[in-house]
Amino acid sequence: MELPTLAIAALGGTVSMQSTQSGQGVVPAVSGETLLDTVPELKTHGHLTVETFGLLPSASLDFDYLLNVLDWANAQISQGAAAVIVIQGTDTLEESATFFDYLWAHDEPLVLTGAMRSAAQAGADGPANLLDAGRVALAACSRGRGAQVVINGEIHRASSVRKIDSMAMHAFASPLTGPAGLIIEGAARYFRAPVARHVLPIPQDTHQNIALLEASLGADSLLLDKVVELGYAGLVIAGFGAGHVSAQWADVIEGIARHIPVIIATRTGSGATAQATYGFAGSEIDITRRGARMAGFLCPRKARILLWLLVGCRQQSKLATCLAEPAP
Repeated sequence: MELPTLAIAALGGTVSMQSTQSGQGVVPAVSGETLLDTVPELKTHGHLTVETFGLLPSASLDFDYLLNVLDWANAQISQGAAAVIVIQGTDTLEESATFFDYLWAHDEPLVLTGAMRSAAQAGADGPANLLDAGRVALAACSRGRGAQVVINGEIHRASSVRKIDSMAMHAFASPLTGPAGLIIEGAARYFRAPVARHVLPIPQDTHQNIALLEASLGADSLLLDKVVELGYAGLVIAGFGAGHVSAQWADVIEGIARHIPVIIATRTGSGATAQATYGFAGSEIDITRRGARMAGFLCPRKARILLWLLVGCRQQSKLATCLAEPAP
């Protein structure tokens, strides 16, 4: 029986890091090919092709870079690959997964993974995560689920996954829903059936900038005042609680919303923004009357990605529809 083809893109990140100079910390140094050598069992599951795109910490990835990875991934599927794995750093893993999920138009799985311990550390988790990612990617039950994150024995939907700890092994969770599934005895086990996703066109424009600002106690509006003048194409606010800002910020946001889209999300890390509960100046009722939109269940970072993509494919008119989608 011929093995399915599994295409793997290695971008760098902690999973690829080693110390190259004593006392100077670890840096990306291990290629995708070398990473695969640490997981010989993966080769028994599929015919592996690997592309080392670069050795970058994930904080240095950007949208243009991810679009290049997406082009490669689409080509792999066109050439017959059964699934694609992307290996990268965990700092921006949830954002990359969301970016790909909005653009992944295939039933074939796209799985992202990484590691919390470097390749040089005892008990490095990279090999186990990569093997689990391969098992999930090649499982028939993983089809039609868009982009997913596989890490620490858990499977997470791109729309719900968050990095919740800076350095712990259990750094990822889906606060609202829990994981979509687990890897049990080497097999992917899902708790729910796949759900419909909103897939966007590939953006025509990639030079737009979307600002992301966080509301905080006693914050001035000096940066907020300059958003339109600085040429931003959209603004996302990580608001207090259920999506609130100060009365001062509400006044400024009203002017901004006349020129560019404004989304108000919650900075709390879990839950949705309110729609019709509070009526004070800066509340969700007040701020939507002033032209802003509430993010619903989307966290600020994912709302920024959505807005960047909608502006890039010139579909800002679909913002309300996208934000109105049900909980992840």
